[in-house]
Amino acid sequence: MSQVTRRGFLMGCSAAIAGLAGARFNSMAFAQGGVNNEEILVVVFLRGGVDGLNLVPPIGGADRGFYEAARPTIKIPVSGVGAALPLGGGFGLHPAAAALHPLYQAGKLAIVQAVGLNVVNRSHFDAMQFVELGTPGSRAISSGWLTRHLASAANLPSEIVMPSLAIGDLQPASLLGDLETINIANPDQFSLDNGPWQWRSAQRVALRDLYQGGTTWQHQSGVQALDALDIVELNVAGGYTPANGAVYPNSGFGDHLKVLAQMIKLDLGLQVATVDVGGWDTHEEEGGATGYFANLVSDLSAGLAAFYTDLDGAGAQNYTNRLTVVVQSEFGRELRENSDSGTEHGYGNQMFVLSGNAIGGLHGTWPTLAPGALTDGTDLAVTTDYRRVLSEILIRRMGNNRLGQIFPNYANYAPLGVVAGTDLAPDYSTTGDTIFSDGFENATTSRWSSVSG
Repeated sequence: MSQVTRRGFLMGCSAAIAGLAGARFNSMAFAQGGVNNEEILVVVFLRGGVDGLNLVPPIGGADRGFYEAARPTIKIPVSGVGAALPLGGGFGLHPAAAALHPLYQAGKLAIVQAVGLNVVNRSHFDAMQFVELGTPGSRAISSGWLTRHLASAANLPSEIVMPSLAIGDLQPASLLGDLETINIANPDQFSLDNGPWQWRSAQRVALRDLYQGGTTWQHQSGVQALDALDIVELNVAGGYTPANGAVYPNSGFGDHLKVLAQMIKLDLGLQVATVDVGGWDTHEEEGGATGYFANLVSDLSAGLAAFYTDLDGAGAQNYTNRLTVVVQSEFGRELRENSDSGTEHGYGNQMFVLSGNAIGGLHGTWPTLAPGALTDGTDLAVTTDYRRVLSEILIRRMGNNRLGQIFPNYANYAPLGVVAGTDLAPDYSTTGDTIFSDGFENATTSRWSSVSG
């Protein structure tokens, strides 16, 4: 691939971006010393239904007996080679998640048990839609919960260069309706790559003239995309050396987190980001301490640990002090393994929260694996609505208490104690223009001023 030269880039770049070339953007993104919220929320979605009972298995008590009886070939041992890493409270961490164990011991990782939707649904498509739209049981809404958070938050600056970022090729349903989201999979390919740089420079000027000539959402999105191209090509594409000796796994997930770390360090005012990890639908040959599932867990854990290490620092570089990473899936797996040494779609699951402000440990009410406690006689029950966890993060870290707009029909919130922060009284009102049930017309007005104005 041919590279854009600095001279070619600057010729086509907006005046505002060009003036900031090679500089940090924090003074633009946030008023220094102001009251704007500078937290960063990253949602990692494990597509396919992660087996939470093997990710965090019981290692003692009566539940260990139920677990071993139900999983004779894929169980995680409690001693010897491949033993679960102790977490306390009768539970362990999958041995392939060893990279996360020190963060758990340091109180930076919170694990919420028996968490999920408040409606039983074992369809991948439906369950993912319910989780990401924030409306369990209903898809009659045209915006994602992250979109409604950004639209309803009253503590964000009037100008943000890049408020939301989806790492990958597609915008997830959680950001549905957000016209400011930038999708990046590979920064080296995030460019206008059509002919020599002289042509691309002329293309930039022509495209800016075209998009800046109107005020519709298409024009706004066009300018946003051009701004993103300018920033990424000059500041992100090319080599990158992670901080603190962090080593990302050589995988798509590792590459995606590395890109995200680079974007965070640009201080563009990034508020929310999403990363998808597929492959968790383990119907056959799942494996136990080793095998297919263990390889997925190893990649996930190594990536998250490297990401946290890379962003950990002091002073203005202490990104982990304003970073919250949520790891969730659409549902869990059945307690009993199937005849193909795999697991079928289940219900209750685990949810990870990784943050410099995490209140580490195990959280939630464990319902036990006793036959009478299982949902439909097959699945771990759900005792914590996933929206309770997200609501605590929104209130305590993001400073947004407008739960009625973000999670319609959700009420009776109380903090679980997953992250530290200031409690605000939840606002369950649904007034405002952030509830979109009849199309995107209310979602098309940008709250962010373009960099190039």
